[in-house]
This record gives sequence, structure tokens and C-alpha cells, in this order.
Amino acid sequence: KMVPVMAGGLLLGGQKYSLLEYIQVLLITVGVVVFNFGGKKKKSGKADSPLGLFLIGGSLVMDAFTGGLQDKVKVRTKQLNPGGSGAKRPSMHESMLWTNLSGCLMALVLAIATGQLASGFQFCKTHPEVLRAIVVYSIASAVGQNFIYFTITQFNPLVLTTVTTTRKIFSTLFSVFRNPSNSLSSMQWTGCSLVFAGLLGDIGRKLASKPKAVPPPPPPPPPARP
Repeated sequence: KMVPVMAGGLLLGGQKYSLLEYIQVLLITVGVVVFNFGGKKKKSGKADSPLGLFLIGGSLVMDAFTGGLQDKVKVRTKQLNPGGSGAKRPSMHESMLWTNLSGCLMALVLAIATGQLASGFQFCKTHPEVLRAIVVYSIASAVGQNFIYFTITQFNPLVLTTVTTTRKIFSTLFSVFRNPSNSLSSMQWTGCSLVFAGLLGDIGRKLASKPKAVPPPPPPPPPARP
């Protein structure tokens, strides 16, 4: 997911990335791939659906558009407010409102076109207990989105994608340390090492590029006595 987000930032958002950032994304992406495919072989199931693979590919393409447009909105907002007054970037709640509103309209059109809107209302009418779960899910999603859009507005979509991608690795490691029976293969440990190498490299890059504090000027000499 980090690769399409970076591509969207380059093509649509006008972002420029350093060589170390490219290396970081490469290490984390390769590490996640090795981690996912280096696990123990599971029982063979059904073959991959071409429609499912197409939908996954379409989702990654949409990630590129979403991340690139989010970068572009931030750049454009800064251009429209060059002076000292005015917002330099959209607030997290502005981004959250308009993104969810556009997504709601798109979902409504698709639900009507596929006939799932009527069947969904009918299901809720037949099983009213599901409404409570929908409300709880919606509240939890709204609370979680505050953290997501704070990261987007204060940093950039690539940082958010880095957090969400590596979070899955940390969750898996936590389950392994909590229950040793959930062991990892040597290939999966190699993938974890690549992910952590990318994260540590990014931390080192930011610490190295942090400007050093300028010492305060010396106090003026006391006035001479007459």
C-alpha cells in the first residue's frame, strides 16, 4: 500500500521524496511481503478469484489517487493563503467531513444500483438488534478517524500508510510474545527485520535532518558608569 501512496504523491500531489525515503518504503514493503508469504503453509483452499484480485488492484489504485489528492489539497490550500492570515492546511475535521460525505454519496449510488439498499433496510427491519452494532461501529469508526486525519493533516498520507502497515506487524509480534505457541518461521523473522530496518532508518533520517538549536545571543554589556 505504501508504493501506490508514494506514486500518487509524486504524480498528483507534487511531492518530492529523498533517496532514503525510497529505501525505507522498499524495505518495509519487501519485509511485509516476506512476512506474509513466508509463514507456515495452510491447508489448500479455493483458488484466488479473478474478481477478488481485480478489486484488490482497484483498491490500491484508489489509494494512490486518495493519497495524491490529499497532498494536492494541502499544497493548494497553502497557495491560496500565502499571507500570514488564513489556514495553511485543511483541518482534520474538514478533511474528515468532505471525505466521508463523498464516500457516502458514492456508496449510496452503488447501493441503489446493485439493489443492496432495499435489502439492507429489509435486513435491519427483520433483525432490529443489528442496529445497535451499526451504531457502535459508526461511533468507533468516527473516533478512530480523528487519529487518522490528524496524521494526514499534520504529516502526510505516506506517514499514515507507514503507521497502518507496520501496525499489523506489531500486532502479530504481540500475539507471538503473548502466546509462544503462535510461532513465526525464519522467513517471517527476516521480514520483521526488514520492516524494523526501514523504520529505524526513517527515525535516524529525521534525527539527522533536525536543525540544531541556535544558542541565544550573549547578554549586552552593562552600561558604563559616569
